[in-house]
Amino acid sequence: MLTAVAAPLALALALGDAPEAGFVLQGKVLDPTRSPVPAAGVTAVSSDRRSTPTTLTDEMGEFTLALPPGTYTLTVRVSGFREVSQAIDAGVAGHDSREFVLTLAPFGESVTVTSPGGYQVDSTKSGTRTLTLLRDLPQSVTVTTRELIRDQLMSSMGDVLRYTPGVQVHQGENNRDQFVIRGNSSSADFFLNGVRDDVQYHRDLYNVERVEALKGPNALAFGRGGGGGVVNRVTKEALFSPWHEVLVQGGAYGHKRAAADLDQPLSDKVAFRINGMYEDSGSFRDHVSLERYAVNPALTLAPGPRTRVTVGYEHLHDTRVADRGITSFQGRPADVAISTYYGNPADSHVRAAVDLVTATLEHRTGPLTFRNRTMYGDYDRFYQNYVPGAVTADEARVALTAYNNATQRQNLFSQTDVVYSLATGKVKHTLLTGLELGRQDTDNFRNTGYFNGLATSILVPFSAPTIATPVTFRQSASDADNRVRANVAAVYLQDQLELSSRVQLLGGLRFDRFDLAYHNNRNDDSLDRVDNLLSPRAGIVYKPIVPVSIYGSYAVSYLPSSGDQFSSLTTITEQVEPERFTNYEVGVKWEPRSRLAATAALYRLDRTNTRATDPNDSTRIVQTGSQRTTGFEVGVTGRVCSFWQVAGGYAHQDATVTSATTAAREGAQVGQVPHHTLSLWNNVRLLPRFSAAVGVLFRSDMFATIDNTVTLPGYTRVDLAAFFALAKDLRVQANLENAFGGTYWINADSNTNLSPGPGRALRVAITAGF
Repeated sequence: MLTAVAAPLALALALGDAPEAGFVLQGKVLDPTRSPVPAAGVTAVSSDRRSTPTTLTDEMGEFTLALPPGTYTLTVRVSGFREVSQAIDAGVAGHDSREFVLTLAPFGESVTVTSPGGYQVDSTKSGTRTLTLLRDLPQSVTVTTRELIRDQLMSSMGDVLRYTPGVQVHQGENNRDQFVIRGNSSSADFFLNGVRDDVQYHRDLYNVERVEALKGPNALAFGRGGGGGVVNRVTKEALFSPWHEVLVQGGAYGHKRAAADLDQPLSDKVAFRINGMYEDSGSFRDHVSLERYAVNPALTLAPGPRTRVTVGYEHLHDTRVADRGITSFQGRPADVAISTYYGNPADSHVRAAVDLVTATLEHRTGPLTFRNRTMYGDYDRFYQNYVPGAVTADEARVALTAYNNATQRQNLFSQTDVVYSLATGKVKHTLLTGLELGRQDTDNFRNTGYFNGLATSILVPFSAPTIATPVTFRQSASDADNRVRANVAAVYLQDQLELSSRVQLLGGLRFDRFDLAYHNNRNDDSLDRVDNLLSPRAGIVYKPIVPVSIYGSYAVSYLPSSGDQFSSLTTITEQVEPERFTNYEVGVKWEPRSRLAATAALYRLDRTNTRATDPNDSTRIVQTGSQRTTGFEVGVTGRVCSFWQVAGGYAHQDATVTSATTAAREGAQVGQVPHHTLSLWNNVRLLPRFSAAVGVLFRSDMFATIDNTVTLPGYTRVDLAAFFALAKDLRVQANLENAFGGTYWINADSNTNLSPGPGRALRVAITAGF
C-alpha cells in the first residue's frame, strides 16, 4: 500500500516545481480565537467589475488567488461572522499575503431561533474529492444542514430524504435504510465522510454535521454502484472553539430522546469532541417500539500549521420490533386500521451493533495537499420478522410467512488523495490523483420459520392478524449460509480546469478492480468473479455572471452482477457482466443573494446490461434488459431574506423498463418512482425571539413494485413548528407532524408490505448550550 500511495505523491511533488505566472495573493482566515475558518468564501472584485476571481479557504483557513493586474476589493464571507473587505493592488507579477480575523455576527443578526449557519452551504468535497463551490459542481446535489436537521427534529435518514427532491424513501423491510434515486433502489450506496458504509442498518443523525444527496452516477468519487446517486453523511469533528449543547425531546407515541454534543479544545494543538445519544420510543403501529444509543468521541491534532490529524470512534446499538407493514387487496392498501400488526411482535426483532474507527491525515505543502482517510467497520446485524402476504378472495384471511437473517461484516477502506493546484498560462488546474484499497468480509445466514414446526405459511384472520402461534426457525433447502470476500483496488485521476472566470471544465477517469470470492458453506462450493471497471466523468460549467452557473455533465457507473450487497453468487451470475449506468445532465445553479441558492436540472439516466430471460430458451439468461429514467428537478435552499429561510424542491420523474428484464415487461413503470413530488419547508422569524415554520409534502400516486399491480395513493401532508429563544443559548421548539391527521402511505417493500404514514404527532424539544 505504501508504494501505491507514494507514486501519486511523488508525481505531485515533481509537479511542485512548475512556476506560477502573474500576481498571487495568499491569505489566511481566522476566527476570534485565531482558529482557522475552513470553507470561507473569498471573492476579489476588480474596480471595473470585469474580473471576479473566487475561491474557498481550505481546512487550515488558507487560500490562494491568482489575479490579473488591477485594483480589487477582496471580500471574505462565512455564515455566523461579519463580512470583511480589504483593498488589493495587483501588479503584473509578484505576490502578497493577508490575514483576516473575523468577528462574530451579533446575536440579534444571527438569529434568535435558528443557527447562524442556516440551511444553505457554499461548498462540498464529496462531489469531486476537492473543496468545490456547489455552484461550480456539474451535478445535482441537495445538502441537509445541521440547522435544518435540528429545526425538523430529524433523527433518521428517512427524515432527511423526505425533504430531498428526486429521492424516495424505500421501506427496506423496515429493518434498514434504503432509498430510490432516479429510479434506482439501493440499500448500500451510503457513505460516511466519503467512505463506503454499506451494511444494511438504521443510521442516526446525532453526530452529523450535514447529509449530502449527490444525484446521478459518480463512480469517480465513490466507486462501484451509486447508479442513481449516493447519500453521504459528514460527521462533526473536534474543533478549536468550545461548543457544548444538550438536546432533550419527547412527544407522541412515547417518544423520548436525548443527545449531547461537547466540543472542547485541550490546547492550541489538540481538540476533543464527544457526541452521544439515547432514544426510547414507541410507534403509531401496535406493539412497535425502538431503543437505541450511540457514542462518538473524536480527536483533532494540529501538530503544525499545515498538518491536521483527526481520529474517531463510533459505537451504535439499535434494537426495535420488526414491522413489515400492511398487506394490499385488489390493487390498493388493505382497508384495515393503520396500526394493524401482522405476526407475533414478541418474536419479531431487529438488532444492529456497529463499531466504526476512522483516521484522517491531511498535510499541505504550498499548492500540494496530501490526504489519507482510513475507516474500519465492524457490523453485527440480525432481524427476525413475519411477512404479510396475499389476502384470500373473500377478504377473510391473509397469508403469513416468517424468517430470520444474520449478517456479520468487517470493512476496511483506505483512500489516499493528492491534490495539486497550478497554472499553465491563464488556465488554472486543480489536479487530483488517488488510490483506494478495500476489503470486505461478510457472513450471511438465514433461517425459515415453520409454524407449529411444520408449515412455512399459514392463513390468519384478515381483521386480526396479530398472532402467537409457535414458530420454529431452521434452514430450508434454499436458505443462505455463505461467506463472501470482496477486495477492491482503484486508481483515479481528475482535472478541474478554470479556463477563464466564466468557463470551467471537469474531466476524470477511475479504474476499479473488484474481486469477489464466494463460498457456500452448505455444499462447500466456491465461486469467483473479477470485474475491471473503467468509469469516466466529464462536465462543463459556464458562468455568464458570477452568481449563475450553467452546466452539462456525463458520467458512468457500474454495478457488479453480485448486486449492491454481494450476498450471493451463482454459476449464472458468476458469468454475468456488470450493469452500466449512464447519466446525461444539464442544469442551472443561481445564487440570487448571499446564503440563498436555487437549482434546476434536466437529466436522462440509462440502466443497461440488466438481466433478461432469453426469449428462445427460458432456461438461459441474457443481458438485454434496460431501464430509462428521465426527469426534471428544481430546488431552493437558504435565506430568502433576513427573517425567512426555505428548503425544498419539486421533481418530475418518468422511470420505465425500455427492454424486458427478468422482473418486468417492456413499458412497465419502475416501482416507488412517483411522477410528481414536492417538498417545501418555510421558517419565518415573526418576532426577535420567535419564529414559526410550515412544511408541505406532496407525492402523486406510485406503484409499489415493478409489476404495476398495487398502487400507493398520492397524498399531501402539512407539518408545523414553532421556535422560541428563551436566551442566546436556550431554545424551546414544538413540531407538529401531519397537522391535519390525514391517512397516507409512504412506501413499500413488496405488493403486500406497505407502510402507512403516522397520524398527527406532536414533539417538543429543549436545546441548551453552555
